[in-house]
Amino acid sequence: MIFTSAEYILFLPVIVLLFWILPRVCRLPMLLVASYYFYMSFIPQFILLILPMTLYNWLWGKLMVKDHTNKKLLGIGIAVNLIILGVFKYANFFADSFGAVAKVATGKAMHFDLHIILPLGISFFTFEFIHYLFEIYRGKKPIDSFVLFSLFAAFFPTQIAGPIKRYPDFVEQMQADNKIKLSYFDEGVPLIIIGMAKKLLLADNLAVFVQMGVGAPSNYSGLELWLFAYAFAFQIYFDFSGYTDIGRGSAMLFGYHIPINFNMPYIASNMSDFWRRWHVSLSTWLRDYLFIPLGGSRGTRLQVNRNLFLTMALGGLWHGASWNFVVWGVFHGLALIVHREFSMWKDSTVGLKNFLDQKVVAFIWRYFSIFLTFQAVCIGWVFFRIQDIGLAWVMVRRMLTLRPMFSMPEPDHFIVMKPDLPVVVPVVMIMVALLLLTNIPISALNEKKVFQNLPAFVKAAYCAVLILAIVTFLPDTSQPFIYFQF
Repeated sequence: MIFTSAEYILFLPVIVLLFWILPRVCRLPMLLVASYYFYMSFIPQFILLILPMTLYNWLWGKLMVKDHTNKKLLGIGIAVNLIILGVFKYANFFADSFGAVAKVATGKAMHFDLHIILPLGISFFTFEFIHYLFEIYRGKKPIDSFVLFSLFAAFFPTQIAGPIKRYPDFVEQMQADNKIKLSYFDEGVPLIIIGMAKKLLLADNLAVFVQMGVGAPSNYSGLELWLFAYAFAFQIYFDFSGYTDIGRGSAMLFGYHIPINFNMPYIASNMSDFWRRWHVSLSTWLRDYLFIPLGGSRGTRLQVNRNLFLTMALGGLWHGASWNFVVWGVFHGLALIVHREFSMWKDSTVGLKNFLDQKVVAFIWRYFSIFLTFQAVCIGWVFFRIQDIGLAWVMVRRMLTLRPMFSMPEPDHFIVMKPDLPVVVPVVMIMVALLLLTNIPISALNEKKVFQNLPAFVKAAYCAVLILAIVTFLPDTSQPFIYFQF
């Protein structure tokens, strides 16, 4: 059962109705059963993982309370979670990597097929369990109710791909005696429709375009490959933020507020700003439970840069058991280091700082920085999208050298157009129109909370137009949510 399926569209109203008509004491147990049903609808055997992990972390948290400053207890608790995550998510990856190294060393092909299936959402609820144990170590009160703790990890709107929740805020909402309000539906339903539009209308249609380029980048010119990179940047944004919107809207129907996970990331003026806007729940988790424990911004320049590099490299590996994700994480780690070093140099150079602080220059510099940051992010997305690192490098090299700059369409190559016109012209126009007509208004309305303040008839008309567009332009095949694989 996925958010964009007919099954979910029937499932959600039934659960919402039951939630509000049942006595308060029955609501959370019912919601937990519904969440486990949602999880088992993918592969029923997955329940045999999440239930024992939930019981273990709940009991271990109770044990840690007796001596919450004991680092050994914290270390064992985290280690067990990471070992389970490692077995299910990375065992095949390390086996394949070992086989590749052995082939180079011995000349004999070695293949290990462990037949391990990656359970959906394991990365997200494992991070929530680790967060829980960390906060108990830091002195926070544990969750006494097993049902409440189980629901913290299993809550179906955030179960598969987040956002990664913080348990004190979530539990406080769960324990509140909420009364049904029209505002829950006034905010939740439009969020679900906007999320559906992002996924079905934009991300899934862009996916068809992206696949043309990443499948055989050597067939296209440098400028065309930039367009494919731009297309994937918007595809993954619409896909993941669409999932988050549907999840947040679904949670809102129960009166629960899930934090915003995106804040118009493609207007970021540097890489640090990008990670404050993109997948916010993950970037703050990496900051609080990896970067800061490694030493954070304390220490020498070299130590801080090391902490940034390790945090992003491990964050890249968290995204998937493949070397392309490690390369993507390393790329962002290096980009953050370059930004930090440049910022320190700029601030220490008085003449340059005064020059850039001038109003006109500051205006130009800001938009140049946004442009440059977006290009860097798109280069990173190439390594994220293409698992074959060699193929990804071919694409990046062509993008950076612009060789060849143009290519002419062939019968089975691209789109039909005048033979004397480069392919890039109409595609650029389409991409610019897509950016202006969809990304800006949807992001501004949703992520900046402008939508909630609009008159009711405007919101109704906007949602009606989105539904009509979804029905009209629905692609032939629906793509799975990109972050389901993580």
